[in-house]
Amino acid sequence: MDGDRVVVVTGASSGIGAAVARAARDAGHRVVLAARSEDRIAALAAELGGGDRALAVRCDVTEWDDQRALAERTVAHFGRADVVVANAGFGAKRGFLAESPEFWRQMVLTNVYGAALTVRAFVEHLRESRGHLLLMGSVAGRKVPPGSLYGATKWAVTAMAEAARTELHGTGVRVTLVGPGMVDTPFYDEPIGEGYLEPGDVARLVMFAVAQPPHVNLNEILVRPTVQEF
Repeated sequence: MDGDRVVVVTGASSGIGAAVARAARDAGHRVVLAARSEDRIAALAAELGGGDRALAVRCDVTEWDDQRALAERTVAHFGRADVVVANAGFGAKRGFLAESPEFWRQMVLTNVYGAALTVRAFVEHLRESRGHLLLMGSVAGRKVPPGSLYGATKWAVTAMAEAARTELHGTGVRVTLVGPGMVDTPFYDEPIGEGYLEPGDVARLVMFAVAQPPHVNLNEILVRPTVQEF
């Protein structure tokens, strides 16, 4: 894909989302950074050039009004949306007694409902630009970890990506599911050690999918660190 497209990233304040935003900017694209952490995305937008190159928009992906405003501000500021990366999400401890019901509720709303709202908010804009929708899944969305409700949410994202692909077939919009294994990000409470994926590894694969010619739709990327067995 040529440079100077508009790339929207949810969950852009840290980890994979921030790495995708940096990789998109390095490829010459304009970026829209969406997250609840206003200070972080404002700082990242400034780092990436601000003004007509990077826009920070506070967005709670579980709130429809926020998502709709994100899409509206993107188009008002940049005139279009070419690539949307539905990345916002978080995990939980394994075990059906390990987290509070309210924690579960917020995780399911963020990981599943939030991703669906991102699709809803941008689908018509992507139709107009014949753009690219990417959803951040997980290896846990292909294999079930013991007691993992997080894994169940990522199985839902796996299905959502296929549902979006089939609905958008014939429109020119491409859909990619990105499923990383263990990535050394703030997702984990403690550092996971050497040999695991870095956020930049995932960002590089996102941009690889985006860079394919329009007739190539890379539907799924499943990537593990070499040291990961699961």
